[in-house]
Amino acid sequence: MLVKTYGAAVQGIDAILVTIEVVVENGIGFTVVGLPDAAVKESRERVESALKQSDQSAPRRKVVINMAPADVRKEGAAYDLPQAVGILAADEKLSPDRLADFLIMGELSLDGSVLPIRGVLPMAIKARELGFKGMIVPEANVREAAVVNNIDVYGVSSLRQVLQLLAHGTGITPTVINTREEFARAADVIDCDFSEVKGQESVKRAIEIACAGAHNILMIGPPGSGKSMMAKRIPSILPPLTLSEALETTKIHSVAGKLHRDSMLMTSRPFRSPHHTISPVALVGGGSNPMPGEISLAHNGVLFLDEFPEFSRSVLEVMRQPLEDRCISVSRARYSIDYPAGFMLVASMNPCPCGYYTHPTKPCTCLPGAVQKYLGRISGPLLDRIDMHIEIMPVPFDQISSSAPAESSEAIRERVIAARRIQSERFAEEKGIYSNSRMNTRLLRTHATLDPRSMSMLRDAMVRFDMSARAYDRILRVARTIADLDSASRLPHPSSPAYPEALRAAVTAPITPAHISEAINYRNLDRSSWSRGY
Repeated sequence: MLVKTYGAAVQGIDAILVTIEVVVENGIGFTVVGLPDAAVKESRERVESALKQSDQSAPRRKVVINMAPADVRKEGAAYDLPQAVGILAADEKLSPDRLADFLIMGELSLDGSVLPIRGVLPMAIKARELGFKGMIVPEANVREAAVVNNIDVYGVSSLRQVLQLLAHGTGITPTVINTREEFARAADVIDCDFSEVKGQESVKRAIEIACAGAHNILMIGPPGSGKSMMAKRIPSILPPLTLSEALETTKIHSVAGKLHRDSMLMTSRPFRSPHHTISPVALVGGGSNPMPGEISLAHNGVLFLDEFPEFSRSVLEVMRQPLEDRCISVSRARYSIDYPAGFMLVASMNPCPCGYYTHPTKPCTCLPGAVQKYLGRISGPLLDRIDMHIEIMPVPFDQISSSAPAESSEAIRERVIAARRIQSERFAEEKGIYSNSRMNTRLLRTHATLDPRSMSMLRDAMVRFDMSARAYDRILRVARTIADLDSASRLPHPSSPAYPEALRAAVTAPITPAHISEAINYRNLDRSSWSRGY
């Protein structure tokens, strides 16, 4: 008898339908075809043991399982459950009438329990898209799948529960989650706060500007000056995730198996901080079994690279294309996969190998030329994609010991959100552009024009500090963001009748010499004199 059950395979961060065709006929053997990997081929022992422990018997005849489409590789043990159900139905021990209503996925243990799997969220989205009435998943993954509405999601802990549900429609009820309510409840939880950072007001200002315009930022300073501490608090001042961003981010982490047990949606922006020994594949994704890399796990959030020059040159150079295109295409002989990579790059580094080149009191012990050589580990094209370079000095003792409260992340975030609203209004008609950091040359000519005084100031700065030509566009983008923050501080409350008109006026607010002057100060590494001390 031929029976069909339905599962899904993950490609990139999306799922495709997999039809599992099972035939039980006269003969001997157990065959799985349809490009299965080793884990799928080993399912026989798991399935037979699980059936026995569930008071069922495996057929004493020939079993042939085809997994269509046959040209898509099937990976992992998540197909155990649909295989077991299909075998019982093909052996006429289970009615096949309700099998077409469900998409079924789960790994079986030898005792018949159902173990968690990866990629459940994109599978649930695909099941709803294809019109399935319900989805059967491991109990540990049920909240993740239940985020998708308009489909009944059943979380099961054993094969017995699955068989009872399919045979009688009883034994378990679908899990229901009010996605918007749960998301809103957890969206404002902040673990780290800028109020814990003493001093460094100028650096906090630079970070606020970077977050307001989604600019990449590089922090340079001696050890112990607070680079990592402030970087870890950047997600707390970024605008909260929207529901669509949360779904997209959760899909990526679900495919990578990074979601916590019983988790639902990711409600805070991701913060990824890989060690400098990371490989290029681990950073961008891919591998023999394709998985998202760190740049995709940081999508809609922050990728923090501490000790920036210590990363290998090959690792740093693979980020050049994702920083421009906000996605990464992984192409191999057998597959080609696109992963999203819309992250904000935050990097930190010491100014020299010993770390004290710019320290106000401790002398640098590096050999002549070491500073330029150390900075030379970061290529010009990569440095060109970092909008802001910030020097950080150690915090004086009187500021460290001060009990005066510092500004909270919530207060900074309000200004960042207001500036982002201005940019959303400005780029409403521009596809794929949502912030000042993404402006191309055409948009710069439109939205970042300078008056004669500002242009003269910028010209003088580039000549005086011998800045490279690549600094010009970056300064304009940052200056546009500074102007937006300035305008945002004067906006009325969004509920005010005057708000729409004030917002439209803020979109076209001019860039002043003060904005240009501040933006120039955030291009320290473009000054040819920066490392000439040796």
